[in-house]
Amino acid sequence: MSSIREGSAWDKGVEASPDAALGGALLRPVRSHHAFEACVEQLAMAIRLGGYSNGATLPTERELSARLGVSRATLREAIAALREAGFIETRRGRGGGNIVRFRPDLPGQGNAASVLALPRQQMLDALSFRRIVEPGSAFQAAARVAGDELAAEDRAALTEALDDVHTAKDDPARRRLADSRLHLAIAKTAGSRLLLDAVTVVQSRLHEMLIAIPVLAPNIDHSDLQHEQIISAILSGHPELAHQAMEEHCDDTSALLRGLLS
Repeated sequence: MSSIREGSAWDKGVEASPDAALGGALLRPVRSHHAFEACVEQLAMAIRLGGYSNGATLPTERELSARLGVSRATLREAIAALREAGFIETRRGRGGGNIVRFRPDLPGQGNAASVLALPRQQMLDALSFRRIVEPGSAFQAAARVAGDELAAEDRAALTEALDDVHTAKDDPARRRLADSRLHLAIAKTAGSRLLLDAVTVVQSRLHEMLIAIPVLAPNIDHSDLQHEQIISAILSGHPELAHQAMEEHCDDTSALLRGLLS
């Protein structure tokens, strides 16, 4: 097994190239001697958070190895591990590739016991961290719109992510991924690698908490309205309104989780 760092795809400009796939934006060069484990972690997280949706084809080995900064041999080992764990299936021949085959636990059927076993302060810390980074990413995304720095494809990606949340309303598992994807799309639009990394961590922690509680229709309706307000403020170029709307959204979700998981 190869465990060496083989260059930084970020430093080489791979991340700077246009990339319509949100999943690709979540991946970063491996900065660890444990390259295999780090590749599995990043790819699995990108799939679990909806960066690569169910049925999507992962980028080619060449693209992924360049983006992660690892050898293709190491990447193949990571892909094999994901296949064995049930995250993907591999099809051979023309039109083949590594196809995502992942469906998350239904909300309310996640491992509530493991979440409740965490120290309360650890849960509160994740929610506090979220309240800082996600409103900040919404503010920065709106500021880029106000400064006419946002490409048409980025605007379209936000609208599409919002539409996905609405169309998945009757499918709780699919909606959970669409929700994560929307928040990650906002962070990607902010144009900061550090912000995107922070929101990815936050969404991963939040995901585990949210699938441990039942789906509550009033909360879903309220959340949908807040999502619309956030995206509207971003696309109209109002940073303060975007920040406020996201902050209120984070506060309401935190209140729900504190009440049901304490």
